[in-house]
Amino acid sequence: RWHRQLAQVFTDIFNLSLEQATVPTCLKTTTIVPVPKHSAAKCLNDFCPVALTPIAIKCFEKLLMNHLTAGLPPTLDPYQFAYRPNRSTEDAVSAALYSALTKLDKSNTYSRMLFIDFSSAFNTVHPTVLITKLSELGICPYICRWILNFLTNRPQSVRLGNQVSSTLILNTGIPQGCVLSPLLYSLFTHDCAPLYNSNIFINYADDTTVVGQIDNNDESAYREEIRNLAAWCATNNLTLNATKTKELIVDFQKSNSGRHLPVNINGTEVERVSSFKFLGVHISEDLSLQQNMSALVKKAQQRLYFLRSLKKSHLSPGILTSFYRCIIESILTNSITVWYGGSTVCERKALQRVVKTAQRITGTQLPAIEHLHHSRCLRRAYNIIKDSSHPSHKLFNLFPSRRRYRNLRTRTSRFRDSFFPSTITLLNST
Repeated sequence: RWHRQLAQVFTDIFNLSLEQATVPTCLKTTTIVPVPKHSAAKCLNDFCPVALTPIAIKCFEKLLMNHLTAGLPPTLDPYQFAYRPNRSTEDAVSAALYSALTKLDKSNTYSRMLFIDFSSAFNTVHPTVLITKLSELGICPYICRWILNFLTNRPQSVRLGNQVSSTLILNTGIPQGCVLSPLLYSLFTHDCAPLYNSNIFINYADDTTVVGQIDNNDESAYREEIRNLAAWCATNNLTLNATKTKELIVDFQKSNSGRHLPVNINGTEVERVSSFKFLGVHISEDLSLQQNMSALVKKAQQRLYFLRSLKKSHLSPGILTSFYRCIIESILTNSITVWYGGSTVCERKALQRVVKTAQRITGTQLPAIEHLHHSRCLRRAYNIIKDSSHPSHKLFNLFPSRRRYRNLRTRTSRFRDSFFPSTITLLNST
């Protein structure tokens, strides 16, 4: 009943706000609540400043985002996987691994993966620079002016418990927690693109990864790319945090053992790591998935405790099964299309043991992990095939008979078991 009475009122307010390119101060007033990034926060950098804004402006942002995305050119950075239809973290990780594996499948090659960390990326965006970039993308001038007004002269205070700070007026940054913020940030960085064909930038919101493909130990293009990236960040008022930036070197050539020189960003040496958690998936320098599998199994086993507790409370099998699928199966299948193909028999048995334990507790038949993997691989493949703008669409090529897809050429089992080659084989067998 209430929505009918409020709909016309808010429609008039939204239309007037857009027409005048003005956001009422009461609607863009922001309260910042520090949210810990980790369970054990020790310093201020361990907190993320989340902006709380009125519900009314969130509704308007959602409406505006539909118009904003509809006006974006199809040539926008294909390797920005955040906040775009038919894109996910699985696509980002798969693209990074495919880029590395295609190079590693050849001789005298290796890959360097640089995981970039920005210091307060959202908070350092200049609204005027953002609006200039939106205009260059062909975004409607009315929307550009509205966004500029929304991001400037913003009253902001910080709330910690029952304590509230005094109010400040901000003219810089994109508040984290707003509906439009992630999309605006990805548009702000759309012109940050590699200059050399041997490198690619994998972007997921403010997570940027540089994948360098090295031939014959010639790293000149990779190192020049990093220097250009640092220069772009300086021009756009983004700060590269070299201390938190990490590098992973995947090199199976024994002759190069211990010979790789570190990368420097603005005079600071980047730390080389043996493994890195990239968008929820642990990637190691030998591309084994043991650490990722161990973490998944451990986390799922911990959740089995809650399933047993619900069983003791005499809940129905249907509720227990729903709990399993929401809380436990979602952990076991997180980015499963990326890592399951390269797992060992022992690791797969460990995953299936969790499923069998859950079956005994719920008293119902649960789908096997392998079955879930196959179904999700096929679903992802069909979604990519239907989307010609997807960066991986070109990998699925039909034969003239249009009955089978061309298999990707692979030399090593490491590459053959990865998502794209194995899924094309699976498509041809169905």
